[in-house]
Amino acid sequence: MRSLASKHCQGVKSGRLRPAHDFRLSHFNDGFTLLELIIALAIFSVVSVLAYGGLRSVQDTRNHVEESAGELARLQMAFTILSRDLRQGVARSIRDDFGDKQPAMIGMGSGFGNMLEFSRTGLRNPTGRPRSHLQRVAYGLKDNKFVRLSWPVLDRAQNSESAEMVLLEDVNSLELRFLHPVGRWQTEWPPLAADEEPEIPLPRAVEVSIEIEGWGRIVRLFRTPGASQPTTL
Repeated sequence: MRSLASKHCQGVKSGRLRPAHDFRLSHFNDGFTLLELIIALAIFSVVSVLAYGGLRSVQDTRNHVEESAGELARLQMAFTILSRDLRQGVARSIRDDFGDKQPAMIGMGSGFGNMLEFSRTGLRNPTGRPRSHLQRVAYGLKDNKFVRLSWPVLDRAQNSESAEMVLLEDVNSLELRFLHPVGRWQTEWPPLAADEEPEIPLPRAVEVSIEIEGWGRIVRLFRTPGASQPTTL
């Protein structure tokens, strides 16, 4: 036994035998080959491209949703302002820039410019200035924009200027209809036969049909104070 052990030690010293841990160390010190590096870089590139494409798609979807939400908010705000004005409409005739008498509401079915003009109440006066709470407003199309005009006075002079508010953009068309107190739809207001009436009433409702780029045609019905008037034939 002693001789075998001495022979083993001599073999190790002479280099004929190597410990097992030397093989493991030499294996780990070899590193990656060029082919392995190329494959790893290729896999990383594919994963990066896929991740960037997914991130770009998510970002585009988010931008589209935010843009659509903004357009929807502007559309709802425009209808809210129009509905508020029509609900506060009053049968108060005015005199225009040339001193001619005009009915409380003037409307035409289609076209450009001021398509709907009427008197309304409820004009706020937070500073308490000595002025009326009535106001004259108008809605129409101008350069493919749905706009609201307002005047500080009802009976205007030639130098009376209006304040303009753009409600919607990219508007292709605007059409209006007016529900007569007797239940008939009219494409103009006041009706032609209303010239003989001593006082022209307000319509019971106003139908607004508006076509917007990207949204198509939208139809909304707005009630007016004329809806509470008694129906007579």
